[in-house]
Amino acid sequence: MSVPTRNWARNQRCIPTAVHQPSSTDEVVQIVKTAAAAGERVKVIASGHSFTDTAMTDGHLLSLDRMDRVVGVGGPDGFDVRVQAGIRLHVLNEQLAQRGLALPNLGDIDRQSIAGATSTATHGTGAALGNIATRIVGLQLVAADGTVHVADEEHDPELLRVARVSLGALGVITELTLRCVPAFNLRAVETIEPLVDVIGDFRNLMHETDHVEFYWMPGARRCQVKRNTRTDLPAEPQSRAAYIKDKWIGENLAFGAVCRVGRRFPSLAPKVAKLVMSAASERDLIDRSDKVFCSPRKVRFLEMEYGVPLDAVPDAIGRIQSLVSTLPVKPMFPIEVRASAPDDIPLSTGFGRASGWIAVHQYVGVPYESYFQGVESIMNDYGGRPHWGKLHFQTAATLAHRYPEWDTFQTWRAKLDPSGTFANAYLDRVLGPVRS
Repeated sequence: MSVPTRNWARNQRCIPTAVHQPSSTDEVVQIVKTAAAAGERVKVIASGHSFTDTAMTDGHLLSLDRMDRVVGVGGPDGFDVRVQAGIRLHVLNEQLAQRGLALPNLGDIDRQSIAGATSTATHGTGAALGNIATRIVGLQLVAADGTVHVADEEHDPELLRVARVSLGALGVITELTLRCVPAFNLRAVETIEPLVDVIGDFRNLMHETDHVEFYWMPGARRCQVKRNTRTDLPAEPQSRAAYIKDKWIGENLAFGAVCRVGRRFPSLAPKVAKLVMSAASERDLIDRSDKVFCSPRKVRFLEMEYGVPLDAVPDAIGRIQSLVSTLPVKPMFPIEVRASAPDDIPLSTGFGRASGWIAVHQYVGVPYESYFQGVESIMNDYGGRPHWGKLHFQTAATLAHRYPEWDTFQTWRAKLDPSGTFANAYLDRVLGPVRS
């Protein structure tokens, strides 16, 4: 009997026909060929950090946890790192640091596999930097017929361009080559500032240093601004005691406790929200880049995130402020605002435009539908593109016109998976059926 599978947030569940843990590309090929011959579906799951059902299936579920090695380092400058697709970001970051390398940008969670993060266009913040998938310069992909496709900048570059963000719809990615950079430190400066000042100078704020983001609790007049700047200075991290106090006790244990109070007593939610924002503190430290980018996240939540044209963010924030004042259940999590550079990946949420990112969250077990649907309606007015791994209510019909190379991706999907071996309910909704 197959064991039920859940995602990290516990809002998605499936009972696959079988769960496989291959340790090589050859094993993946055999699993895919057997399933396809029987007319059964195949999906891949790693940490389950997608809030959508993108990895859920009633067919064959592949865990690539045993495919988690750094295969080699090469390239003209020695910066190209070939890895197996199942390696988790926190493991990869440590492996890169040992080699004097780093990824130039990361999000604030490092529990995902590298293939899961890139396939959903996961990103950090930095107006001059694209999402993590833009660092892919080579990949290995198992198509529905068992063929292993190897694509890089010289061999099949068009497949490389398309497959960097694929939602798992083109096949099983088993290896990736990432163009890294020399390891670097970041100076992290966190301040509490008036929201009106941050919004009033938003574009300049996002370009004033390497990585900028801010957190704002709807209804609050002030927000927490984080500026991370590359530096040649040696690391001056928080003490172990201060790190535990801030990251584990403050941002996880205490935050989780106040969220549980707000869930149990909804009328207290606005007070809980104010308490959360008032607890934010100012910091100034220097540390290894991935240690600044990434933080432990133990409080479970649901999230929706949209990318909109960068200049649309201030107007959108004002409209969200008005929306929240009408909601019967107030959010207990702050809104996160970031920025990223444009890219040329057909299904990337950053395709062809500089993006401002607005992420909304709600604590697990608290009603979120009216909040998320209301925010999505606002985002639609700016041609918003939802993060593929986070909750949204879009369909292929509502999304197709937002991606100029939508048909390019669909053509490759029909070529590599003509029978829909890698489809599931999520892909049926957001991409539609495979075109003949």
